[in-house]
Amino acid sequence: MAGLDFLASHAESMPDKPAVILGDRALSFAALDKRANRVAHAFASLGCETADRVAVMSFNSIETFEVASGLRRSGVVIVPVNYRLRGSEVAYVLNDSGAKVVLAGPDHAEVVETARAEVTRDTRFVALGQTTPSGWLSYQELIERSTDTPLPNAGGGGLGPSMIYTSGTTGHPKGAWRPNGVNLENVLQIISILDLDQSAVHLTCGPGYHSAVAFFTALHSLLGATVVLQPKFEAAGALDAIEQYRVTTTFMAPTLLQRLVDEQERKPRDVASLRALILSAAPCPYALKARADAAFGQVCWELYGATETGFNTVLRPEDQLRKAGSCGTALPGQEIKLVRADGGEAAVGEPGELMVRNSWLAEYYHRPDATQASLHDGFFSVGDIAYKDADGYYYICDRQIDMVISGGTNIYPAEVEAVLHAHPAVMDAAVIGVPDDQWGESVKAVVQLRQGMNATAEDLILFCGERLAGYKKPRSVDFVDELPRDAAGKLLKRLIRDRYWAGAGRRI
Repeated sequence: MAGLDFLASHAESMPDKPAVILGDRALSFAALDKRANRVAHAFASLGCETADRVAVMSFNSIETFEVASGLRRSGVVIVPVNYRLRGSEVAYVLNDSGAKVVLAGPDHAEVVETARAEVTRDTRFVALGQTTPSGWLSYQELIERSTDTPLPNAGGGGLGPSMIYTSGTTGHPKGAWRPNGVNLENVLQIISILDLDQSAVHLTCGPGYHSAVAFFTALHSLLGATVVLQPKFEAAGALDAIEQYRVTTTFMAPTLLQRLVDEQERKPRDVASLRALILSAAPCPYALKARADAAFGQVCWELYGATETGFNTVLRPEDQLRKAGSCGTALPGQEIKLVRADGGEAAVGEPGELMVRNSWLAEYYHRPDATQASLHDGFFSVGDIAYKDADGYYYICDRQIDMVISGGTNIYPAEVEAVLHAHPAVMDAAVIGVPDDQWGESVKAVVQLRQGMNATAEDLILFCGERLAGYKKPRSVDFVDELPRDAAGKLLKRLIRDRYWAGAGRRI
């Protein structure tokens, strides 16, 4: 399978089947195969060769789908750029990745143009939209003047090499680099566990720069399944697409699931086709899982992993409510150990730093120091703290960097956040440590309430105190209109924490 160009195979065996759909536009596998050839020739004409990088900043589109297909075919590495980055942040990713070409969608060309002055190498800029900024090339013109015949010596085996930049919660983002791509054994394993086949219809509604969103999109394309695109997530549109196209699978972060459930409860659609609603990127509160089960049936799957380590655990639909708070058991081929601060392995029920060894591990591009700092005897850590129960189910307590130390006692914010999310008036919540002269840090909850519902700080502190040990409950609560999250649903806790620590003269 490693040497098979799956797109060419699908184009031959089922030429008229839709490969990708967005609104009233669709490309069959035969048409996508030809467009991918044009992409491969177009980028070759710009000097792109095997292992060169092409950066893309765009919402999901037919064009970005065919670019990914064509670059994979020619062995060129696509580098998705977080479209929430600005100016120097964008320039850093372009410089660090060594991108030879940068593509920008119509909503992002201005941002990329701003970053252009800080790009330190000879880079070509290509506009995906109808308007082409001065000094840029037009994607449509490049494609139109290219041939749709196969590129000589084209690759196309597997999912191809990948470079996904981490969210950069501390310092600059780092490129998680897999020069040989994802091991196909890992891909087939996920296909088998989720029982996927060519009959699947997959909805891509999250941001394409997110590693899991990109992975599941590519996986379904490899299968020969149809992929339905949403430019960016919008709950009503996602449910309409599920109903219209009889979507069987989709992937999203819990924050997006919450919006989806809210919309389904407000205006139910026919979602009987759904077989797998895959969750990852952040812990999913128990109360939300219960609502999702009621809204969609028992179709939720939860996968734990990281950009650097791939997927490591799975929680199946039948376990979502039975094993509240768990991210599941280890996937086959995953070696997982939990390590205490003293270097010993944690006992059952005891928190430890989660470390993984598998064939899916990435390295940090041009950062051997960072790679080595994350590796311990071949096990990779992204700083998550977890414990395991007697049945072998893992529970993520928190990120090591998010842990609150109050009076010498470790408090894991995720545990407190899970309780807050169970309160009927709470829409979203973040728990952080804030400066405290007596205890070093004290626990603060920052809460977004549901529209039309009320709760006081005292209400929420009492609610937590009835469900947690006293030292874990928030000592104070602030209310905000909205918590900062990225487009993938990850809570940007650093932005919240910085506000409270700005004048403290210390960081911990």
